[in-house]
Amino acid sequence: MFGPREQLAALVVAAAIIFGLGYKYATLRVQPPEPPVIQRAAETERAEIQVHVAGEVSAPGVYRVALGARVQEAVELARPLPLADLHALNLAAPLQDGQRVLVPRRRAPEPGAAPPGTLPGGAAGRADPRININTADRAELEKLPGVGPALAERIIRYREQHGPFTAVDDLVNVSGIGEKRLAELRDKVTVY
Repeated sequence: MFGPREQLAALVVAAAIIFGLGYKYATLRVQPPEPPVIQRAAETERAEIQVHVAGEVSAPGVYRVALGARVQEAVELARPLPLADLHALNLAAPLQDGQRVLVPRRRAPEPGAAPPGTLPGGAAGRADPRININTADRAELEKLPGVGPALAERIIRYREQHGPFTAVDDLVNVSGIGEKRLAELRDKVTVY
């Protein structure tokens, strides 16, 4: 038979086995905690973008807006002045990081010009027959001399990437428009 020493050793071994099995069982039943979600800097930076609002606003400057915000939101933050010509902007256009939004001043009618909403001769319609290159869609741009579907698309893409044109002469920055074509377009387009 076993002596007290052997019995004690057997008890210790049995206790160790039981403890080990219990520990293994407990760790299998307990789910490991979910790893913490770490947002990358790029993801948090993309939640907001910065845009520069200038022109006819009471508080020009750089504003942080939510990703996907529209021109209207940035202009409202900068508080447009009473002479701001908001109709010259596409207020529904989505903003892009680093974009400049220039709010133009409403132009005073030239002496002898037809009242707003009329064409020369008193006919109702657009007061200015020129095409606004900041708001025109592809079909309107294609009405210009020498502007086909591809060039119209490049004009639209340019203003989406760089913001609205600040002057008609900025059209030379669009691929396919040189000084000669700009001269043909200068009297037929506007940025207001």
